[in-house]
Amino acid sequence: MTKSTNHIVIKIAETDNVAVIANSEGLPEGTIINDDIRLLQNIPMGHKVALLNIGLGEKIIRYGQVIGFANRPIKAGEWVEESKMLLPEPPDLNSIPMPDNKTLSELKPIEGYTFLGYRNSDGSVGTKNILGITTSVQCVAGLAQYIVKKIKQKLLPKYPNVDDVVALNHSYGCGIAINVPSAIIPIRTLQNITTNPNFGGEVLVIGLGCEKLPPESLLLQNGNSKTNSDKKFSNVFYMQDESFYGFSGIVEAGVKRTEIHLKELNKRKREICPAADLVVGMQCGGSDAFSGITSNPAAGYAADLIVKAGGSVMFSEVTEVRDAVHLLVPRTINPEVGKALLDEMKWYDNYLEQGQADRSANPTPGNKLGGLSNIVEKALGSIVKSGTSPIVDVLGPGEKIHRKGLIFAATPASDFICGTLQLAAGMNMHVFMTGRGTPYGLSMVPVIKVGSNSKLSKRWFDLIDLDAGKIATGEKSIEEMGWELFHLILDVASGKKEVACDKLGLHNDLVLFNPGPVT
Repeated sequence: MTKSTNHIVIKIAETDNVAVIANSEGLPEGTIINDDIRLLQNIPMGHKVALLNIGLGEKIIRYGQVIGFANRPIKAGEWVEESKMLLPEPPDLNSIPMPDNKTLSELKPIEGYTFLGYRNSDGSVGTKNILGITTSVQCVAGLAQYIVKKIKQKLLPKYPNVDDVVALNHSYGCGIAINVPSAIIPIRTLQNITTNPNFGGEVLVIGLGCEKLPPESLLLQNGNSKTNSDKKFSNVFYMQDESFYGFSGIVEAGVKRTEIHLKELNKRKREICPAADLVVGMQCGGSDAFSGITSNPAAGYAADLIVKAGGSVMFSEVTEVRDAVHLLVPRTINPEVGKALLDEMKWYDNYLEQGQADRSANPTPGNKLGGLSNIVEKALGSIVKSGTSPIVDVLGPGEKIHRKGLIFAATPASDFICGTLQLAAGMNMHVFMTGRGTPYGLSMVPVIKVGSNSKLSKRWFDLIDLDAGKIATGEKSIEEMGWELFHLILDVASGKKEVACDKLGLHNDLVLFNPGPVT
C-alpha cells in the first residue's frame, strides 16, 4: 500500500491505475497529487482518482485486479466512478483450477493466549452466559418477549452469574412448506442456534400448538440437553396448553419453567480457556472504499492470529465472495474443500437466477456513496477479512462448525441473515467492520464494531469499538491494528470489556434464510 507524499491518496498494488482519496473532506479540483497529477474534479473521500490516462475499453485496476472496463476515455486526475465503467464478467466457476496442496504456506503457531470463558460439557466455550428462549412459530413472538420482560424483572436478579435472557424470535414455523428440500436451511439453523455455546445447553422452546414446525424438533440436535424428567418438561412450552387459564396464567407458567434453566446457568463460572476455543465470525456491513484498506485487512490479520493460536474463524457472504473466488480456491487445503467452495457459489448463482436477480443488485446505494463502484471492487475488499490462512472447510447455510481453522460459512450478504447463520454455526465472538456506519448488534454474542475510517469512528465515538481508520492516515500499520483487535477480542470474550452495542442495548432480530416456498 503506497500513499502520496502531499495528500492521503492510497494505492494498494503496484499495477493499480486508480487510487483512493483518504482526506476526510476529499480533495478539491486543482489539487496536485503524486507530484504531477492535477485533479480535474472535486473528489470525495473514499472515491477513486485515475493515476493514468485510461482509454475506452481499457482495464480499471484496483487491488491488482480488474474491477471494470472504461466505457469512455478517462484522463489522469479524473474521478473514476460507477458511471464510467463496465462490470467485468464473473470468474468462470468451471475453469478455476483446484488447489495444489504443496503451494499452501504453513502458519507458525502462537501459544500462551487465553481468555476467561464458560466451558460446556460438549467441549465448546461460551463468552456469555445466557438463557435463550426460542420459538417454533412467529405467532408466539410477543409471548416470548413478554416472558423475557417478566424474567428480567422478577428472576434474573436472583441469579447473578446469568448475563441475560433473550428471545430468539424469527418469522418461520407456519404457512411454510417444511418438507421441501430447501426447508433444511431454516430448520437446521433454528436447531443449531439452540446449541450455541453461549446458551450452555439451557434453552426453552415456546410453541403455539398448531404450527407446522413441531417445537420438539428444534431440540433434536441439542447435544447439551439433559434427559431427566424435570428438564424434559421444562424444555418445551405450548401456549395453547389447555391447563393454562388466561394470558396471565400462560405467562406465569412460562416464567416458572425458566427457573430450572436459570439455576443451571447460575452454576457456570468463567475459567481460563486457550484462544483455541474462540469461534469468531467475521462480517462487514455498510462498507465503503476503506473497508478493503483498513478494517478488513486488520480483521484478516487478527483472523490469522486466531488460527495460529488454534482457534476458528468464519467468513461468509457469498455474493461478496463470488467475484473474488478465484483468489480463494488456491487457499483451500484440498480439492474437496475447493470443490465445496465452488459448489456454494454455483448454488447461489442458481438461487439468484430463479429470483431474476443478478450481481449488480450488490453493492447498495450507501456502499456506492462510500466509493465502492461495483460488486467486483466490493468483493476484492471483502475477502481480505479472511486473512491468509488456508481454508480448511466449507459450511452450507445453517450448518454447524465441526473443525478448527479458517472456514467459509456460506450465507447471503444481508447483515442480519449472515449474523443469524454464523450464530447457528457456533460463533462465540462476532467482529463487524463498517465504513458507512450501522447500529448492528446481536444480544446472543458480543459484537465488536470496527470502523474503517476515522471520520466515522470519531463521529460515532460511542458506537464504534475500534478505529481502523488510523491505518489510512499512517498512524498505525495493519499489523499493529490486527494485534490490537486480537487483544480486544480476548478481553471482550473474557468479559473484561463491554462492546458498545451491549452497553447501549442495540440488538437486531434474528433473520432466517428461507429459500423455500411459503404456502
